[in-house]
Amino acid sequence: MTQKISQNITGYEVVKKETESAEGIVGSADELKKSNIIQMHESLARPDMLLGSTYKIKTPLSDHSLYITINDLLLNEGTDHEQRRPFEVFINSKNMDHFQWIVALTRIMSAVFRKGGDITFLVEELRSVFDPSGGYFKKGGRFMPSLVAEIGDVVESHLKMIGLIKTEEISEHKQKIMDEKRAQFEANKKASGAEESGSSTFPEGSKLCGKCSTKAMIKMDGCLTCLNCGDSKCS
Repeated sequence: MTQKISQNITGYEVVKKETESAEGIVGSADELKKSNIIQMHESLARPDMLLGSTYKIKTPLSDHSLYITINDLLLNEGTDHEQRRPFEVFINSKNMDHFQWIVALTRIMSAVFRKGGDITFLVEELRSVFDPSGGYFKKGGRFMPSLVAEIGDVVESHLKMIGLIKTEEISEHKQKIMDEKRAQFEANKKASGAEESGSSTFPEGSKLCGKCSTKAMIKMDGCLTCLNCGDSKCS
């Protein structure tokens, strides 16, 4: 059917089938809800207030601590699709030796955060950086190959806190075996007259675990087992 237009056209809009109620075609409630979900993207404006968490790093490489602040944006607040996503990161310290690369690193990480999508790959990328001068052990026996790797460790802890990375839980059966092996190992050490060191939460003489990089791997009954993550050469 042809219709004559007698007035000037000031604007137009294409009517989609989902909204053509005149023909009885209406989008489902689920489709309408999905269309209203806000996803993380680089064009998203920064609100006046963000939720922030600050982490302290103290390494033997410097007399001054590093303070890492990660600010999060709360998407779809008050709905079933509410989600907390990292928006920006800042690193501060009295030590200015690493100022240039720290500023560059935080800007790149913030840009990746705002890009949206899967950002969990940052953890492994940062952890794979090795210091040519050698790494160091954190309190508790955890080995860090570099300062950048420890920053990656902080990012992982934050992503776990907001739910973007799921924490691997050790089963009760596996935890029971680990506790038994630790008790037996410490009893044998005590019987042999070896002194315990209070500098680590794991028995003295533990080896470095290749999975979690913690000096918590002991050998019992001819089998190496990690008392931190449960990794075993016999399983």
